[in-house]
Amino acid sequence: MIILREWRAEIRRRLKQEYVDYVSSTGLAAYRSAPGNLGAVIAVPDLHDERAKIVTLSWWKVKKSIKAFAGEHIRRAKYFPEDDRYLLTRPGTVQHYESTELSP
Repeated sequence: MIILREWRAEIRRRLKQEYVDYVSSTGLAAYRSAPGNLGAVIAVPDLHDERAKIVTLSWWKVKKSIKAFAGEHIRRAKYFPEDDRYLLTRPGTVQHYESTELSP
């Protein structure tokens, strides 16, 4: 089994693409360069005219790899300097799930 890490928040819809670009260059880049990371993606469904949801999913070999990325408290969400400009919610935690192996 591998570990799936999920973070989600609500964002300003008018800034959606700008934030996806920002998260790609910060959070996803950090995930993907971390030892033990197996991949990461972003999903962004619209909620209504002013809000969208952003979800990042990343796959990890073991919890030790997540600790190296996120710190000792792996359930604590990790934020980057410009996040507040885009976020309408700022969850303090992420979810972890046991997951099946990724297929090529």
